[in-house]
Amino acid sequence: MSIQVLSADVINQISAGEVVERPAHLVKELIENSIDAKASEVIVEFAQGGRSVRISDNGEGIRSEDLTKALQRHATSKISVSDDLWNLNTFGFRGEALASIAAVSKLTLQSFHVEEKKPSQIVSDFGKVSKVIPSSRSCGTEIKIENLFDNVPARLKFLKSESSETQQIKNVVKAMALAHPTVEFKLIQDGDLQLYYQRRSYLLERARDVLERNQLFSAVFKKGSFSADVVFSSPQDVVKTSKQIWIFAQNRFIQDRALQAAVMDSYRSLLMHGEYPLAVIKLHCDPQEIDVNIHPTKSQVKFQDASMAFRTVHGALREALEKAPWIVAPKESAAIPSVAVSPSLRPDYSVQVSQNLSFHDQSFQQTQFKKKDFSIESLSLLAVNNSQPTVGYWGSLQVLGQANLTYIVCQKKDHLVYVDQHAAHERVVFESLMRSWKQKSYDIQNYLFPFVIDLTEDKVESLLELQNQIAELGIEIERLGPMSLGVKSAPSLLKDGALPQLFEKMAVDVQDHGGSYAIEKKIGDLFATMACHSVVRAGQSLSLQQMQELLVSMDEFALSSFCPHGRPVSIEIPFTELEKQFGRIN
Repeated sequence: MSIQVLSADVINQISAGEVVERPAHLVKELIENSIDAKASEVIVEFAQGGRSVRISDNGEGIRSEDLTKALQRHATSKISVSDDLWNLNTFGFRGEALASIAAVSKLTLQSFHVEEKKPSQIVSDFGKVSKVIPSSRSCGTEIKIENLFDNVPARLKFLKSESSETQQIKNVVKAMALAHPTVEFKLIQDGDLQLYYQRRSYLLERARDVLERNQLFSAVFKKGSFSADVVFSSPQDVVKTSKQIWIFAQNRFIQDRALQAAVMDSYRSLLMHGEYPLAVIKLHCDPQEIDVNIHPTKSQVKFQDASMAFRTVHGALREALEKAPWIVAPKESAAIPSVAVSPSLRPDYSVQVSQNLSFHDQSFQQTQFKKKDFSIESLSLLAVNNSQPTVGYWGSLQVLGQANLTYIVCQKKDHLVYVDQHAAHERVVFESLMRSWKQKSYDIQNYLFPFVIDLTEDKVESLLELQNQIAELGIEIERLGPMSLGVKSAPSLLKDGALPQLFEKMAVDVQDHGGSYAIEKKIGDLFATMACHSVVRAGQSLSLQQMQELLVSMDEFALSSFCPHGRPVSIEIPFTELEKQFGRIN
């Protein structure tokens, strides 16, 4: 076959296949047009899994003289020159959506522009456009799509079931609702209202509506030219898939594995395997630092500084999570409650408890590392002041005893609380190690001969680019060859045997995300392992004072509700539940 210039019909069908792969994409494009028209109300109605769709809004509308142009390819009011692509303030800009949709459906467009006296209408029957005629539309714009893909049977074959396509449409409306809290959204399927989101003033309010959670938390974070508005769940409120992580860039809902990894890593040490948080991330930056024109459906973007985008999302969530807003501390400071202990609860041997909390043969001193050979046993839980200390949530619990030599049994006003002694102590030691690392309260071990680390050439280069940042953390490295590094000195906290694996994993994260974040992440993993093997174990008897001191030490660290591996530290049983079990209440 000789080379031919394709007809306009074929070109439009090809374009439709890129822009409108499924009904949900059509809904997304049309809602974005409504938002660009400054609509404050958007109604989406659909049937047959989206093969029939009607979207109406109260926006500014389209001028009657522009209706015909609106259905032509590459006709847009959003941009005029190429430089406009780097200063976008609208969602649409290609001028492809309406023309693509009109090529594969019967499309009826009605609009009443705010500066005109009467509404107008135009119809496209699979690309055959009618004349503009008067309409009965009262305000804004209405676009009705019928018989979607009827002229492209191959496209129909690739559609999923009606229930699957319906779910995709719901997800699009939810994403749009999260992106635009001040806009009211209604979703109607076969005449029945499925979703309704009233106007909200804040993202947190809209997130509670969409995610159907009351206990969500919000934060704002800025790093360089990037900023992030985040809404997130506590680590106790999790789901089994990543589908409740909603990421937006410039208010566009996007799919970005790196930013999703930033979300998950911010919950590092707070979630168990297979658990995912609920989170809404709205990332903002200078329009010139993001390219939104790299994917037909605009579901992916490219950041000029992807590493900064990652660190902004990670920093926003991690900083917010470390404040543990889900923990409600006692309203008034109080002394540690005295505990009356019955003889049956007393241990059958005595344990000497000094100012430093001691567990049998393991004594944990203050976190000042005096020796060259760091020993985890020298780490203090907390220097406890027994004279009327101010306590938080954990310290305010009344210790009743120990169950199965593993769980500290406590009570508060209306609950019993069981605390896993190993998990609790593990978190305290881990956080103490991390704090010592960040405050540089450790000794440096200098090697007589460089400790050799063998890596691939690209990993060596990646780490050498951060040589100064690594040196600030007490690790001095040098190049020994194209595929090897020499460690000249390192903090005594880091055992020699752990260095090769530490640098190997660190190099991978530096390549993926860059910066000192990768260093801290891998050192955190190492400290989690050190803490796990160096603390009080299950099956170890503790005195009441030891248990109380452990609880008080937990108040020093915001994330004490979880061990460094994400396991919960405590569970609560309301007294009302006990009363039900004993038949006291129904």
